[in-house]
Amino acid sequence: MSSLMPDSTAADQAADLCPLGLVLTSQRRIEWCNDRFAASFGYPRSALIGQSMAVLYPTTTEFERVGERGWQALFESGTYEDERLMRLRDGGLRWFRVLGNALDRSDPYRRASWLFEPLRVSGTVDTLSLRQREVLSAMTRGLTSKECARELGISPRTVEKIRAQLMQRYDVHNAAALMSRISGMPG
Repeated sequence: MSSLMPDSTAADQAADLCPLGLVLTSQRRIEWCNDRFAASFGYPRSALIGQSMAVLYPTTTEFERVGERGWQALFESGTYEDERLMRLRDGGLRWFRVLGNALDRSDPYRRASWLFEPLRVSGTVDTLSLRQREVLSAMTRGLTSKECARELGISPRTVEKIRAQLMQRYDVHNAAALMSRISGMPG
């Protein structure tokens, strides 16, 4: 073995000590995760092994929609990245930055590795509607109102209305300020 490659014990320790959540999935079921991942959702690691990732999504609809988007991105490029709200064990919601890599682009969900970074959020997101969460998620990915409308199957005017509601709710005057407020950044 090359001296540049860590042994499996060192690799296991690195994964366990990683300050971010790491998870390995097969067909969107959790095969392995580090303690940081489990703790980010309020679970012990043992409670998540073997579970569908669906238990961590606010709704089945969001699990399915994110799954379709993720599959397409992993199929096309082998990687996926977004920011999204996820459900905690206590029922609350937390905003995460998520990055994923597929082992095999031709079968992206056969095995994939994911990194979950909890984001600091100003204001509560627990009371947002499903549609508000979807629009907010699209905004964090830089989608325009038209692109968001196309993805969600609604009119651009409806997206604009929801964006306006979100800006009013968070007391900001533009989309950049909303993103800043949601991410907990000053501004």
